[in-house]
Amino acid sequence: METLWRSQAPDGSGAALARRLSPPPSGQRHPYGINTCPGCDDDGWVRPDAVELPDTTRLQLYKDGEALQAAYDAIESAQRLICLEVYIFASDDTGRAFATLLSEKAKSGVQTFVIYDSFGSYYADAGMFDLMRRAGVHVQEFHPIQPWDTKFSWRPINRDHRKLLVIDRKTAGIGGLNIGREYGGPWVVKRQQNCEAWRDTAMGIVGPGAGLFQNAFIRSWQYVTHGGRIRKAEFHHAPQESPLGALASVATLNSPLRRTLCQLMRSSRQSLDMTMAYFAPDDELVDELCSASKRGVRVRLMLPGHCDVPLVRIAARSYYDKLMSCGIEIYERSGVVLHAKTMVIDQAVTLMGSTNLDYRSIEYNLEISAIVRSPQFAKQMRDLFENDVHYAKKIDPAIWTGRPVFDRLVQWAVSRARYLL
Repeated sequence: METLWRSQAPDGSGAALARRLSPPPSGQRHPYGINTCPGCDDDGWVRPDAVELPDTTRLQLYKDGEALQAAYDAIESAQRLICLEVYIFASDDTGRAFATLLSEKAKSGVQTFVIYDSFGSYYADAGMFDLMRRAGVHVQEFHPIQPWDTKFSWRPINRDHRKLLVIDRKTAGIGGLNIGREYGGPWVVKRQQNCEAWRDTAMGIVGPGAGLFQNAFIRSWQYVTHGGRIRKAEFHHAPQESPLGALASVATLNSPLRRTLCQLMRSSRQSLDMTMAYFAPDDELVDELCSASKRGVRVRLMLPGHCDVPLVRIAARSYYDKLMSCGIEIYERSGVVLHAKTMVIDQAVTLMGSTNLDYRSIEYNLEISAIVRSPQFAKQMRDLFENDVHYAKKIDPAIWTGRPVFDRLVQWAVSRARYLL
């Protein structure tokens, strides 16, 4: 669902956008709940310590632009291998900073592989990718939009929505962030202009668990370079006894993604906290959420109050009546574009990655998510959810039922076409 269009501040002015990224006075929280510059905790959030799993894999939770800075630093430290798979690789100042660094690493002898999505990066400067290729970066465009550019079958509907970085087979990064100024803010390129704040979540993985995500990237690379059935790019390793699993899904009729989402919701017994950028699920997933709430699970949804794809926000709101009638709490994140995609079950299991709760993620895209079975990491995620609650508006069911008839009609109409969004 991401686009390269830059959302504007209410008055559309550069000054208003600059105010969004200006640090607040010392000792005060930022009104939009974002970390405006490296070293600040002006959003009330302090990066927690890494969590170590039984197999010595360490997990680091990242919020907003600090995740992209961590990715940049990881690439800079690479010694042998860099694998990057991303939906949007923008050619703005942040994107070019990454492109320059990748080129430098390739010239120094580090094997460097990049997959970018043709549709997601449609407005990017093709010359930037050519420069990387000339520097020795192995660059592949996923499912070119132009039929004459395809090497294999033309599949314009199926997109690569994954966000994945693997370094030297021992470090990985996964989450919701693409490469562009709205995701990095001032973290990668210190001076940013005309940049609205985006709220996102990511995770760094260091140790044996990174190998799972290396395997997922290899599957994608084999598919884009050799063609064949899209199931080539599928990778699913998430046994119940494993503290870390990987779910790299593809566009197939029997993808394990919907089944896994349903199983996770069905397994909840105490709580289910979901933060979702694009919420337009099918009836089965809505029913699972409602069933969880009816059996006593506290279900909370953090959804965008401001969205870069307004139709998706309208579609999400079409579910509010049914969800709240089942006792589900709904919050709309204020002030920023919410772009995170996470779910925490019973403060024990976490799902994080590129997967939205919509038709496109489940039926049309390549997606990748990590499944973490760690109460310690889940507590950090729960704390992050509570931090977002401070900057969100809780939807009041009594007030919501009194909204104008026109709003109801628009929401109903958009929901009927949610499988196209």
